[in-house]
Amino acid sequence: MRMLHTMLRVGNLDKSKEFYCDVLGMKLLRQKDYPGGEFTLAFVGYGDEKDNTVIELTYNWGTDNYDLGNGYGHIALGVDDIYGTCDKIKSLGGKVSREPGPMKHGSTVIAFVEDPDGYKIELIQLGTQGSAKKEAAASV
Repeated sequence: MRMLHTMLRVGNLDKSKEFYCDVLGMKLLRQKDYPGGEFTLAFVGYGDEKDNTVIELTYNWGTDNYDLGNGYGHIALGVDDIYGTCDKIKSLGGKVSREPGPMKHGSTVIAFVEDPDGYKIELIQLGTQGSAKKEAAASV
């Protein structure tokens, strides 16, 4: 078994594709409308679905926002230069909700950004991960 994708319901598919593709550098892998169900699926990621886990953006026609609730955490992306990545995200109009720096109670350097619907994406500076299991639990 392997992970295939994570699904996020989005209120504006164009804004979400722009964020994930133009701001975070993913590629639109495929998109299909389902008129009978009144929804559109768009799959984005850093590589093809055969070898990579991707994100499924689900747009339910006529629904422009969702209550994110308190159960959702975040998606994590590893980056080589967290400070430069955050600067680039801000320059492209993205929202950095937690500036880069060491996490509380650990040494891993992290930052958080938010997509147009408010979903959190954690950026992790590669090579700074301490005891990943302990630190991941502490960052929640």
